[in-house]
Amino acid sequence: MRIQILGTGCPKCKKLAENAEAAAKELGIEYTLEKVTQISEIMKMGVMMTPALAVDGVVKVSGKVPSVAEIKTMLA
Repeated sequence: MRIQILGTGCPKCKKLAENAEAAAKELGIEYTLEKVTQISEIMKMGVMMTPALAVDGVVKVSGKVPSVAEIKTMLA
């Protein structure tokens, strides 16, 4: 599974990355975490507000930092 954090590296982006890693570890799934920081790449994925979370190239949430529990439901 490929988990992508879309954002420029702001504190919210870092928190989203932490929550996503925690969720994946709690679920015991194999994953790679990729940080997409280029605005052009983020916009190509249709994201207008960061931070955003994408799983296997599909944007699951943007503009907020979901909790670990919320991310677990997106990954499962």
